[in-house]
Amino acid sequence: MARKIGSRYTAHQILGRGSAGTVWLGEGPEGAVAIKLLREDLASDQELVGRFVQERAALLSLEHPHVVGVRDLVVDGADLALVMDLVRGTDLRTRLERERRLAPEAAVAIAADVADGLAAAHAARIVHRDVKPENVLLDMQGPLGPGGAHPALLTDFGIARLVDSPRRTRATKVIGTPDYLAPEIIEGLPPRASVDVYALATVLYEMLAGFTPFGGGHPGAVLRRHVTESVAPLPGIPDELWQLLIQCLAKAPASRLRAPELAARLREILPGLAGMPPLDIDEPGGDQPEDEAEGGAPAGSRDDSRYPAAAPGEAGPPRGAVPLVQGSAPDSNRETHTSMRVPGPDELAGGAHGTARAPRAAGERRAGSARHRSSAEAVRRRRLKLGMAAVLVVVAALGGWLASSGGDEPGGATPGVHQPGGSTP
Repeated sequence: MARKIGSRYTAHQILGRGSAGTVWLGEGPEGAVAIKLLREDLASDQELVGRFVQERAALLSLEHPHVVGVRDLVVDGADLALVMDLVRGTDLRTRLERERRLAPEAAVAIAADVADGLAAAHAARIVHRDVKPENVLLDMQGPLGPGGAHPALLTDFGIARLVDSPRRTRATKVIGTPDYLAPEIIEGLPPRASVDVYALATVLYEMLAGFTPFGGGHPGAVLRRHVTESVAPLPGIPDELWQLLIQCLAKAPASRLRAPELAARLREILPGLAGMPPLDIDEPGGDQPEDEAEGGAPAGSRDDSRYPAAAPGEAGPPRGAVPLVQGSAPDSNRETHTSMRVPGPDELAGGAHGTARAPRAAGERRAGSARHRSSAEAVRRRRLKLGMAAVLVVVAALGGWLASSGGDEPGGATPGVHQPGGSTP
């Protein structure tokens, strides 16, 4: 059902929903547009509306081939909407859910496009603050790039910044999507351009590996890993690309590349990646312990029983998608603006392992894997049971010998036992 958005636009059908609002396919004076209609509680916040209007000029001025342009801002009664360019295609999350991981050439080409868009935004002093696959659109009508990658455009500039206003959130809250949050945000520092570089490097790692470097499990555990763990290496990628990844995933913001440098380096690496197939590696923790297979789950692990069983041939629950409230449905879209308490220094340090578990080539056995540990534990238990059984046998035999030797009568007859050729007393 069509609805009017202001005096110039008409929204025809819903294209998608997010944590900040709903995206509609719309029509305006210049043709088809995408209209992001913010939630009613956001639209009713007069301070937020004021901030939105103040930043209108900055949002409208951000023009770049790899940024989804904002055409207009509509404030009309209860409606607060961003009118944006319509990109005919899909988002990167949808492609990753379908293919899990991309060939290195395609992944690097997409990351380079996004880095170019970030470079333009940072030059205009705009920090995106929520770079993730859901906010990377792939233009299916654009020319194919290296590795057959469609042009990538970054969208939703300004949404995270507007929602994360001082009055709406406290200093003790973390605003963002846990898998992609830079350590300095978790520690309560103000976000700078370097947080976007960290998030983009996380997205690139995910495109290559099929999982994020610190994701999985409870959001609090994810946040702690960002701060305390080092990134696990990816077998099979060129060293130059790996060094670039770990530099942009550095804990210290000053150690990371700037967006223009990252874009240039990625494009330099591209020719050497031609023809490389997607990596063939297993996700860390993919081995299932015996105890878990019997129905238990180790502390701190994700409880997959809360997810509906996948149909044959259908992908299971996405890694890192967890319900924030026990018993609720999982956040399958890793929605933006998850609000969490900032962990204290002792909490961030507690239970952390200095290094992350490394992925490995498919089929390769890792000595410290859960299955290896569970096998060793099973052997230890069997040996213990056999030892106990042997002790019991020895004790029983010894007891019988003592009883027989202590009660023998002359003639060798044992009371209560029939002797051949004799009588039983």
